[in-house]
Amino acid sequence: MLTSKIKGVLIGLEYVYAALLLHQAGKSVTEEAVKAVLQAAGIEVDEVRVKALCAALKEVNIDEAIKGAVVPAVAPTAAAQPTTPAQAPAEEKKEEKEEKKEEATEETIAEGLSSLFG
Repeated sequence: MLTSKIKGVLIGLEYVYAALLLHQAGKSVTEEAVKAVLQAAGIEVDEVRVKALCAALKEVNIDEAIKGAVVPAVAPTAAAQPTTPAQAPAEEKKEEKEEKKEEATEETIAEGLSSLFG
């Protein structure tokens, strides 16, 4: 199970997803609403986790947090075989740049998630 630590309590991502689903639907992210979403999904609700999540989200502008989050880059497609030897070095340089960009993206994602939950 993927988790995040909020105010000293490990919160499963299913709790975060429930909050995001409520927010996207234009509903208030309240303890009762989060519990209802989790129960509808067949998840056993942990009251402490729900309270910690809702308390933490009161201090967060969810729209701003989503805007600040970075969407992971799509994996590059397989490069076609070069038709001449002169094309090969250019293809290798392109692949190196894409790999570096992908690494930076993963770091940025981790930073974005940690800023969401302190």
